[in-house]
Amino acid sequence: MITDFKGKTAVLTGAASGFGLECARIGAKLGMNLVLADVQQDALDKAAAEMRAAGAQVLALRVDVSKAAEMEALGRAVQQRFGAPHFVFNNAGVGSGGLIWENTAQDWEWVIGVNLMGVAHGIRVFTPMMLEAAARDPGYQGHIVNTASMAGLLNAPNMGIYGASKHAVVSMSETLYQDLSLVTTQIGASVLCPFFVPTGITQSHRNRPAGATPVQPTRSQLISQAMSDKAVGSGKVSAAEVAQKVFDAIAANQFYIYSHPKAIATVQTRLEDIMLARNPTDPFAHKPELGVELRRALKA
Repeated sequence: MITDFKGKTAVLTGAASGFGLECARIGAKLGMNLVLADVQQDALDKAAAEMRAAGAQVLALRVDVSKAAEMEALGRAVQQRFGAPHFVFNNAGVGSGGLIWENTAQDWEWVIGVNLMGVAHGIRVFTPMMLEAAARDPGYQGHIVNTASMAGLLNAPNMGIYGASKHAVVSMSETLYQDLSLVTTQIGASVLCPFFVPTGITQSHRNRPAGATPVQPTRSQLISQAMSDKAVGSGKVSAAEVAQKVFDAIAANQFYIYSHPKAIATVQTRLEDIMLARNPTDPFAHKPELGVELRRALKA
């Protein structure tokens, strides 16, 4: 847990939009040093300029989190400029939908590369630096937050590739929490599981690597895109509110961070399905018209 953020260093991936940008804004207000990493250079430059104008010390680097060497270079740059970080936000993420058998090998490589391996590289690169700092300084406090999703606790239809990556992030985060507790009391861990919040996630194809762009999206992928755009765009909880929940959770050493606590009822239903060995509950039981609409659209 970190109770005083002033003068501490935050490393934020996916820092140029959504939760990353909003956490950077809060960090700047709290007097933190900010390390901003993002794959989109123009948005990164804009975010860096904003944080510098707010008075923060900023290190901004274009990083593809799926690339081990680029994350390792980020770690070295952070160590050189600020020393070991105190808050690491493994937040970069991309979305991709459609019927699970229609995802291409490139779709899998892209989504798993960013959503899963990006977090893995963040854990691998920064945790040893933080443990070393903790061993040197009994007053050191650190915290790692990984961005998963409610899709990491549920299995929504037509979003299989995204859900698979986010379930893995929840699993890794729970293990990170347990592993850290074996060796230190100075570093905590949390997992962020947002529901539908207006961020840039549904437009993440803007940052697909060259050569990995699908030739023609399938009907199910177009439907998934439209439904995601609608659900995310109409979200009532803002990215700024979720970012504040992240900082509150770090200060309280709270592991699970939810944007929509009421949505946990659907997680309970899934866990009951597992415990009772019953077939998965219809995800549209509460809104049957959505299921009818989706089935009709897929069969059209």
